[in-house]
Amino acid sequence: MFVFIRGAGDLATGISARLYRTGIQVCHSELAIPTAVRRNVAFSEAVRLGKTEVEGINAVLARTPEEVWAAIKEKKIPVVIDSGKEMLKRLRPDAVVDAILAKHNLGTEITDAKVVIGVGPGFTAGKDCHAVVETKRGHNLGRVILNGSAIPNTGVPGIIGGYGIERVLRAPCDGIMEKTLPLGSLVEKGDVCARVSGEAVITCISGRLRGMLQEGIYVYSGMKVGDVDPRGEAVEYENISDKARAIGGGVLEALLHFSSWDLK
Repeated sequence: MFVFIRGAGDLATGISARLYRTGIQVCHSELAIPTAVRRNVAFSEAVRLGKTEVEGINAVLARTPEEVWAAIKEKKIPVVIDSGKEMLKRLRPDAVVDAILAKHNLGTEITDAKVVIGVGPGFTAGKDCHAVVETKRGHNLGRVILNGSAIPNTGVPGIIGGYGIERVLRAPCDGIMEKTLPLGSLVEKGDVCARVSGEAVITCISGRLRGMLQEGIYVYSGMKVGDVDPRGEAVEYENISDKARAIGGGVLEALLHFSSWDLK
């Protein structure tokens, strides 16, 4: 089975890792300038660096269909730059997973492949995809929805350690990311975690810096540029998150549900 995943951020990477480890061939698409904040657990880093590794799985940048298949043959996960669906159409995968997590559909259609799965809000099973996987933390995280949609986006991050919206670091102005602290840094409330064109990005809680956009990228005022996990030293920031694993399990379940479609 060959699965094309739109998006290569940390949650998409969790999906990819789960599929890869079951023997499923995977390819990601990503923007030319990725904006995943949890970069150390995101295959999107292959776009910026040419290659990356997450939990022992290697991903590489691929520019042509030939390079995609060469990477797969070498047991690596190819990542292509594709803001639309050009490479998807050229590769003709058995299944498509939209894991962009844009909270709305950015062009995925139920006719894109034999099986199309939407991850999170913005998709309706039976209309623009065959199944939807829930991404909201709680009892239904990772649940496969065969009729209907995921819980609508609330705009409020899930609660971890008693904190939700407080975990998110946002740009104080339009400008360029500068002087970022290393991922995994332990920070205290009030610390400067980065600067945007000279203006400080300050954390309002203590914890571990789990995500941060790379230096040199342009951001706009209010844009999410990082996140702090209040659990501090207990956070496994170098490994795929529990949320990403749960969502990956849901995607795998959905694919197996449609196994009668002869996806071999």
